[in-house]
Amino acid sequence: MFPCTSCGLCCQNITNIEELKTYDLGNGTCKYFDCISNECTIYSDRPDICRVDKMFDLVYNKKFTQEEFYIGNAKICNHLQEKYRMDKNFRIKIGE
Repeated sequence: MFPCTSCGLCCQNITNIEELKTYDLGNGTCKYFDCISNECTIYSDRPDICRVDKMFDLVYNKKFTQEEFYIGNAKICNHLQEKYRMDKNFRIKIGE
């Protein structure tokens, strides 16, 4: 299972994700992201594109190993966290 640290930055950066176009408030934040609790209000019913493991099983297992896919996702997460100066405790560590 992908080790998400629940920083919420992926939910606040959905602008260029075609599958989430109708979810965007217009500022890149998902309309189902609660910025007070830092949680998804539809978490159990969220779209597949928001599920790292599900997307690996559905699409990306044909292109990557699971570890490669996790490392790629972790790099994106960590890049967002660095960009927004998120506490380093949220960094995802895979394959280190």
